[in-house]
Amino acid sequence: MGDTMELRHLRTFRVVARTLNFTRAAGELHYAQSSVTEQVQALEAELGTPLFERGRRLALTAAGERLVGYADRVLALVEEAKAAVDDERGEPDGELTIGALETLCAQWVPEIFKEYRTRWPRVRVSLVEAGRGELYAAVRESEMDVCFTFGDAPADPALASEELGREQLVVIVPEGHPLAGQTEIRPGDLQGVGFLATQRGCGFREMLDRIDGPVIEAEVGSLAALCRCVAQGLGCGIVPAIVEHAGATAIPLAGEDTGVTMTWRRRDERKPGIAALLATARNRSSREAAG
Repeated sequence: MGDTMELRHLRTFRVVARTLNFTRAAGELHYAQSSVTEQVQALEAELGTPLFERGRRLALTAAGERLVGYADRVLALVEEAKAAVDDERGEPDGELTIGALETLCAQWVPEIFKEYRTRWPRVRVSLVEAGRGELYAAVRESEMDVCFTFGDAPADPALASEELGREQLVVIVPEGHPLAGQTEIRPGDLQGVGFLATQRGCGFREMLDRIDGPVIEAEVGSLAALCRCVAQGLGCGIVPAIVEHAGATAIPLAGEDTGVTMTWRRRDERKPGIAALLATARNRSSREAAG
């Protein structure tokens, strides 16, 4: 590597290598797409070889595949160096990246974000919205420090998880729907009822798939789209009660709830910045439980 190699270029390369999509990488990194492209091109110029094959679909070249492992090691070493300095100072500093599902970005995380920033103003915090699989991958690959999701914890020995609370599930139905007048819905009431669902692999889809009876008539790309489609009369949906559902009626689903899960890298839980965030989230959870 030449003397002008920049860590931000390696970080950007690693996100593009994982997503294989410049637009998605730009969204995760909060950069303009042109900036992501320029950084990758600068890295390729520095190394003197293409890292991606730019056809109909983006793909890593053999050189790009080899660089991924080195980028992981270099960036992990940088994080270890920062942690060593933080431990000596005893006060969180540097950068921290938090990820969350779209609903938790709107409803759960802002309070944690505010409390953390108030107490530890020297930490530069970034909040990223993504799907559950993307969040777990980003935490595992050290591109994100902590994430918040619904549902079960990931089965990964490198990751640690903790349930912060439970959220009631509700059935959202269009105005005038036959179920709209009920004060509570039992799973048996949903036999043969048409539902909209997010795609497989999504935590919200798992909530629906575990209930016998509903008929999935269409899939949508996001929870926000699902709620808008329900409001337009295109079907029903199952979501946590905290989800905004303007134009639709929400009825509690008896005996059904889902957990809010916090996940982080097990080896990093003693780093001051991450430890402080975990403590802040736990305090928020305790206050909610107390009422």
